[in-house]
Amino acid sequence: MVFLRCEAVRWVDDEPQPGLVEVRFTDAHDQQWALIDKWPVFSGDDLAPDSPYPVEVGVLCNILTTGNTAGTSDTVRISVTPWGLESLEGRIELEVRADQLTTS
Repeated sequence: MVFLRCEAVRWVDDEPQPGLVEVRFTDAHDQQWALIDKWPVFSGDDLAPDSPYPVEVGVLCNILTTGNTAGTSDTVRISVTPWGLESLEGRIELEVRADQLTTS
């Protein structure tokens, strides 16, 4: 299993249970993205409204392609769909740096 390293930045709402958090990361092109979902979807410690944000978490992802693109090195195209996630803008495929991925 491969995870994209992200930061949970805030508690969004208590409903639906068990609560929603906002997670952010920056892609290989310095574009910041946000995802919002129930906190158990994100790997890491249990999150709560009073957690000390930001908290490092992981997003389960699928690797689509690896390689280099102009101006970047060691980039990986991923999909955040294993848990049905998408960015606030509706994106499900993103290009990230290889060092943003982990297997734990």
